[in-house]
Amino acid sequence: MHNLLFKRHLVGALALALLAGLSACQPKPPTAWAGYAEAEPLYLAAPVAGRLAEMAVQAGDQVQANQLLFALEGSLERAADAEAQARVGSARAQAANADKGRRPPELAINQAQVAQARSQLALAQANLRRQQELLAQNFVARAAVEDAQLQLAQAQARLGELLAALQTAHLPAREDERQSARALAQAAEDARAQSQWRLAQTRQTAPQAGRIEDVLYRPGEWVAAGQPVLVLLPPSHRKARFFVPEAQLGGLALQQAVTLQCDGCGAPIPARITFIAAQAEYTPPVIYSNAQRAKLMFMLEARPDKAEDALRLHPGQPLDVKPGPTP
Repeated sequence: MHNLLFKRHLVGALALALLAGLSACQPKPPTAWAGYAEAEPLYLAAPVAGRLAEMAVQAGDQVQANQLLFALEGSLERAADAEAQARVGSARAQAANADKGRRPPELAINQAQVAQARSQLALAQANLRRQQELLAQNFVARAAVEDAQLQLAQAQARLGELLAALQTAHLPAREDERQSARALAQAAEDARAQSQWRLAQTRQTAPQAGRIEDVLYRPGEWVAAGQPVLVLLPPSHRKARFFVPEAQLGGLALQQAVTLQCDGCGAPIPARITFIAAQAEYTPPVIYSNAQRAKLMFMLEARPDKAEDALRLHPGQPLDVKPGPTP
């Protein structure tokens, strides 16, 4: 009886010890993952070349969206814009002129010529009647009547010619010419738009709010087209980069909540995972084993939920990243 009780106690003790051993073998959730603050600054440049005329900010300044940052000397662009504006005016005037008839003084000349031709026609008609009457009385030869008929025909042709010229003077240019004039005017306006764009690009403003991290040029220096002049860091471009062991990667997903902590940052910063690397940062050169798999670390990134919290992150600053939202 005593042996049976002793065996039962022994089995129970072994079971408890086995359970305790199994519990000790289970991986414990991490208290924090190691990481650091990272930044994605904007390198601001002008698409046109020029001498730097004005630098409106300095390193460390907080700027707002659309605030002036720097300006290039733009005398060449202003001259080109003035020329393009003059060409637009000329092309528009030519297009408008093609849509009109002749000027009133020119029309008055045509009208006077028509009136004169009508008078000549009336005179030729009267002369023909008189010659026909004289021929009936045998006072003139038939040749005189024929001359009068010829003068009448010439007067009629002249009047028709001048009437057609007067009608044409009221008409605009031919449709092909008008289309050509309108196309030239549109081309001039497009060229003006390009010159205006180039002139506007000599003054660069902040695309969004942020902090000036560095100033790369000083007033008086020549800046090539596309060469960065300033480095701007918006709050939304600050993030945390941390590393998670392979065994813990399966429990994490994009948009999962985490908290960021750092020395001097104050309260924990709520953030969400925005990137999970597809490859490990370290791969052993031999076949994987349980021990070697623990050496695999995957890089993840998380961004703060609020812009004001992102301002508390400084690039290169060590961070502790904890799973789950702030308690």
